[in-house]
Order: sequence, then C-alpha cells, then structure tokens
Amino acid sequence: MRKNRPVTRLPFGAAPGFRPGLRAFWILMLCAATFCAMALAAPPAGQKQAATVPATVAPALPSGYVGSETCATCHEEVSKGFENNLHTKMALMHGSAGITCENCHGPGQAHVEGGGDVTKIFDPAKATPAQVNAKCLGCHAGTHPNFDRSPHAKAGLSCISCHSIHGAEVQKPLPASMNMLGAMSNARSAADKEMLLKAPQPQLCFQCHGDVKPQFGMPFHHKVNEGLVTCNDCHDVHGAFLPNNLKSTADQNMICTKCHTEVRGPFVFEHAPVKAEGCLSCHSPHGSQNPRMLNMPNINVLCLQCHSQQAADAVHGMSSPSSDSVPCTSCHTYIHGSNMNAAFLR
Repeated sequence: MRKNRPVTRLPFGAAPGFRPGLRAFWILMLCAATFCAMALAAPPAGQKQAATVPATVAPALPSGYVGSETCATCHEEVSKGFENNLHTKMALMHGSAGITCENCHGPGQAHVEGGGDVTKIFDPAKATPAQVNAKCLGCHAGTHPNFDRSPHAKAGLSCISCHSIHGAEVQKPLPASMNMLGAMSNARSAADKEMLLKAPQPQLCFQCHGDVKPQFGMPFHHKVNEGLVTCNDCHDVHGAFLPNNLKSTADQNMICTKCHTEVRGPFVFEHAPVKAEGCLSCHSPHGSQNPRMLNMPNINVLCLQCHSQQAADAVHGMSSPSSDSVPCTSCHTYIHGSNMNAAFLR
C-alpha cells in the first residue's frame, strides 16, 4: 500500500509545502517599497528639478606656461591677426590648454614675471637661421624632410625668410567679372595666403632669383607672371634630390608631362635625349625666343648639335642649316617619339 500522498500542482510554480499566499505577499511589499522610494525622490509639486550641470574646469597649464590669453594682453595686434592663422590649431596641443604662442616662443612665465624681458623668450627675429629652422622643423620635419640639405638652407635662409608666421599680406582678389586666368590667379593668391608667404609668387622668388625674372619676359614663356603657373609647381623649394630643387618624380620628365600629356608616351620608338637627358636637353623651361621654347631659336641648329652635318648631307642632301632652311620637324614630325616609325616620320 502506497504511503506517499499525491502531490498537488500549486499556482505560481510553488513547491510542495510552500504557501502561495506568502509569495504574493512578498511581491506586493517589494512593489510598495519601490513606489515609496520613487515618491520620496521626486521634487515637490510645482517645483522643477534643477538640472545638474557639471562644472567646466580649464585644463591645467604645464609648468612655466602662461597661455595665449596672457600673451594677448601685451601683443594684442598680433593676437587679433592670428585668429584665422593655420597655426591656431596648435591650441589643441598640450591637452587643449589653449597654448598657441608658446609652442613657438617657448614658456612665457619667466618673460612675464620679468616685465617683458626679451631675453627670457625665444624671438625668431633675433635667432640664427639654424635655430629658427630647428624650431619650425620640430613640427614640419615630416613635410619637409630635405630642407637641411636644400640650397636655401645652405645659403643661410630660414623659414621666416619666406614665411610670415603670424600672417601674410597677399594681393587683393580680382573683381567678379574676371576671366578664367583671373580666377586661377585668385586661387593662387589664396594658396599663397594659406602657406603664409610674405609676398605672392613669383614676386617672392624674384627677390633672390633676379636672373630668372627676365626669362619670363621672353616672347614665349610659361605663364608665371600671369598667375597661371607658380614656381612651386615645378620646384620643391624646401629641398629635393634633383638639381635646381626640381621636384623628384619616378619619371624625370613627369614635371613637364603632367601638363604636356600629348608627349608623355611611352613610345615604341623613343627619342634618346628624352630618356637620357630629359626635356631640358631641348627646351628652356622659363622662356625662349622660339614658339616651342627651344634652347635655340632655329630648329635645325638645335638638331645638328647631336646629328652631324655630314650625316644630314649624306642622308638628306641638306646644306648648312640656316634660318630659311626647311625645318627638320617638317619631315620628322613626331620628334618626341613614335609608335610607327623609327625616324619619327608621319
């Protein structure tokens, strides 16, 4: 005979021997306690709860620094013109403590406490070119890694020889009714301002390179004076591995062919000087008396510098070249190279 009595399934999933009413009682008490806690935490009727605004604490300045606001109390004229300067991004350094002036001039506490003692602050205008360059390259070394070996550095120039760190005066923009050349000139002027140049190109470069300036007055020249082309389109003024600070490229002719794409190639039959010596073997890049900006005013004289007169007489029956002779390019049309003929004929 079975002595265990049957087990009855109770509500709420209660186990045998546990009263369901007791569980319901504890649940009710928990809800009541939660409601009371919310009521006590709520503000009185008709009174809005004050918003909790965390106090803004200015980041602490590093030791020896006073901040740009202190600098502006004496150098107000510089501070006002510095608002649109790209160097204002330096305020994000040092934990966004607002340090701008002292990133270049060094900690200013001793300068301020000394009543503006100029010996207690770094003044680029009184420093050596090497000191100025070291200060600027502390941030710009990644952009201009070759400046120390550049002709400009070896000539004793510093960054502030060309750049106005606090700002730059550039030419006024042309009126809205300008042509495309004027629009490009305005764009160049804006770029000069962004680079903080002391003067717009090419006037800035001509201050030292006066021997090059007359070449842009030739009958045929690159449109540098007109603002269509600038010096730094071809030259890396901060240093390069090619002569004359020409920009370094995988193809030495890319400086020219990035604009003159019709002669870029590659060609099946190549003109040897183009590969061996480059465009400058035949062309004068700044200006020339020749419409093609050749080194020589007469095409035949230029060609016969490599191709002897005897060969020309033997092959073509040509006499000594003169200005009224038939130009070599009348027949050898594709002088830069050809995919059809080794003699570069049509």
